[in-house]
Amino acid sequence: TMLRLDDLSCGYGAFRAVSGLTLDIAPGSIFALIGANGAGKSSTLMAVAGHVEVQGGSIHLDGEDITGEPPRRRVRRGIAIAPEGRRLFPDLTVRENLTVGGYIRDKAADARNTDRVLTLFPRLGERLTQLAGSMSGGEQQMLAIGRALMAEPRLLMIDEVSLGLMPAMVDVCYGAIAALKADGMTILLVEQSTQRAFDVADDVCVLESGRTVWRGTAADARNDPGLIDAYLGLKS
Repeated sequence: TMLRLDDLSCGYGAFRAVSGLTLDIAPGSIFALIGANGAGKSSTLMAVAGHVEVQGGSIHLDGEDITGEPPRRRVRRGIAIAPEGRRLFPDLTVRENLTVGGYIRDKAADARNTDRVLTLFPRLGERLTQLAGSMSGGEQQMLAIGRALMAEPRLLMIDEVSLGLMPAMVDVCYGAIAALKADGMTILLVEQSTQRAFDVADDVCVLESGRTVWRGTAADARNDPGLIDAYLGLKS
C-alpha cells in the first residue's frame, strides 16, 4: 500500500465533510473517488494534501503516519495535487506556472520536468509565454496537471478531471493519465463522469454525504447496472 486512509474524518471547523473513510491505494494504480456534488471527494484529496483539517483517523504514506505533517513536507514526500478549479496563477505565463510547481526542485530538475510536461502536453509548449488566465479550460487543466508534475510526485491527485471540458480536451487529459500510469505513477482522481472513471481506474469508491456507500474494483463497478442509478447526481 502506498497510501492508506484509516477511518479518516475531515472537515472545516464544526463542519465534517468526510466521516470514517478507509482506503488502501496500491503503488502504480489508479483509484477513483466518485459521487455527487458535496459528497466529500475534494475534501478527501485536500486532507491528503494537508490543506483540510483531519478530525479523526489517520493518513499513512508508505507505512508512515503523515497525518500531522504540513503540506510542504507532503510535497517533498511525493504528493502533489491538481486541485478543483485548477487554481492557476492567471497573471503568470505557462512557463512561470510550471516553475512555481517545481519550487522544491533545483534548476536541473526544473528543465527535466518541464520537458516531461511538454512531451505529455505538446500544446503547452506552444503557449509557454501565454498568460494562464487567457487559456481555454482544457489548456488550463493540462497546465494544472503539468504544474503538479513539476514536483516529481509519486502520488498524483487530480480533482474533477473532466469538469467543464470539451470532449476532445477530456480525451487529451485521460490520455496523459494513462501514460503516467504506464510509467508507474500512482493516481488518485476525483471524477463525476463515471464512465471515464470506470474505464481508467483499477479501484473505485463511491461517496455520499461524506460516507462510503460502495467500494470495489472498476470492473465490478462497470458490471453493476444499478450503481449509477442508486446515487443521484452521477453522470455516465
